[in-house]
Amino acid sequence: MVVQARLASAVMLLRPMPAAQAGEQREGRGRGFEVFMVRRVSASEFMPDVYVFPGGSVSADDREAELTEGICQPVAPSPADPEGRTTMGSGTRAGAIRELFEEAGILLAERDGKMMAFNDENDAHFRQYRQAFQQRKGSLVQMARAERLTLATGRLGYFSHWITPEGLPKRFDTHFFLATAPRGQQAAYDRLETSEGIWITPTEALARFKRGTFPIVFATIHQLRDLATFTTIEEALAYTADHYVPVRQPVLVRENGVTRVHLPGDADNTWVVPENMTGQQEAGRE
Repeated sequence: MVVQARLASAVMLLRPMPAAQAGEQREGRGRGFEVFMVRRVSASEFMPDVYVFPGGSVSADDREAELTEGICQPVAPSPADPEGRTTMGSGTRAGAIRELFEEAGILLAERDGKMMAFNDENDAHFRQYRQAFQQRKGSLVQMARAERLTLATGRLGYFSHWITPEGLPKRFDTHFFLATAPRGQQAAYDRLETSEGIWITPTEALARFKRGTFPIVFATIHQLRDLATFTTIEEALAYTADHYVPVRQPVLVRENGVTRVHLPGDADNTWVVPENMTGQQEAGRE
């Protein structure tokens, strides 16, 4: 029986390199900006002990936030998503914003037309909202109304769409968005679902992965490679405005006790799925 993939979304949060901020941007594609990644705890039921982009399942509250007047920025139709997979009401954009707030402490929202900034006066106050979401007690609609916020759904650039291969015990239908980190906020991993947070260039993340010091999964490898083709954040966001986002669903193959995945039509480039992600260990214990 094939496990149904759950709708999910994630944010690939970008910031300029410190040198780029000073007008001395490093040369080379994938080096002018960094992306924030978190490392999932080893006890996680899905993708344990690997670096990922902050994200998770879309909730009913996320859909409500997108359908409630005045809570979210409008999102115009785009060549990236002519089918409307991430249209307002799907919950994918609000869900991405909520998950980023939960896992990284970054709230993509505006107040009086300006991006939200945290300071000594309001930091503790918004940490309470973050904790409520982490405890599954928060509400985007209630927070937005109480704090006079508009969720920055229009600032998310639709970048990629991946579906977990059939045959794995947990599957997600995940939409990934690019966003620029607000200047008045600092990313911090949650210490609950994640054990580490890091700002890193796409090229450096891939280099560390090759050295065996930066564990990432198949979809993340491909997304970092795609992200590394851009020189600046502006270039990456401009790309999301007019390029179609295809659905990528890898194929899973089990041979001689080893589980591998590859993209359809690209069987020569496979990735070995770690045993703690395949569900085979649990099946063997039954």
